[in-house]
Amino acid sequence: MTARELQRHVEDALAWEPSVDAANIGVSADNGIVAMHGEVGTYTEKSTAERVALQVYGVRAVANDLNVRISSLYKRTDSDIAQAAVAALQWNTVVPPNRMTVAISDGWVTLKGTLDWQYQKEAAARTVRDLTGVRGVTNSISVQPPGPAVKTSDVQAKIEAAFTRSAEIDARRVSVAAHDGQVILTGQVRSWAERQEAERAAWAAPGVTLVDDRITITP
Repeated sequence: MTARELQRHVEDALAWEPSVDAANIGVSADNGIVAMHGEVGTYTEKSTAERVALQVYGVRAVANDLNVRISSLYKRTDSDIAQAAVAALQWNTVVPPNRMTVAISDGWVTLKGTLDWQYQKEAAARTVRDLTGVRGVTNSISVQPPGPAVKTSDVQAKIEAAFTRSAEIDARRVSVAAHDGQVILTGQVRSWAERQEAERAAWAAPGVTLVDDRITITP
């Protein structure tokens, strides 16, 4: 696939996504790397545009340089956003209460704290991402599983077994190394979606505190 063809496919995918206004989004492609520039109205729209681009076959990575320019109708003070973020996190049953702090600066949300699982960390970011007035999110939450440490060999075995079960991952092309809760993934997959699924499966293993995803994409 040529760079021009990949660019056109990403542009078509963005135009097809109803929650993204692609009119002000420019796209360029080079060697499987897609760059997006322009303006969107919300941080959610920026995140969605990135997700859509990554799902296009042939895309190896995305440089998301979209600027969030919030309409005056949806602008909120940092105090308003902070109160909304705290309330939204308290109402989210996936995110344990009283385990995080929220800081707001010019509409940019920074999350800090310690949670038990990666899925909780991701849920916290999604919760504040969609709030009115948010321009961006920095997720600095660390993952620290509760209970005693899990054997490295057990972590590696569980991840490899999860890869074998998954219909979306070719387990023969992905290698796992684990040490003290830290996991390194290497190998090659066919798409970004497959790479994300491998990382998600690794995070689901008990005892994992960090996943270093070094998998490359070879369509």
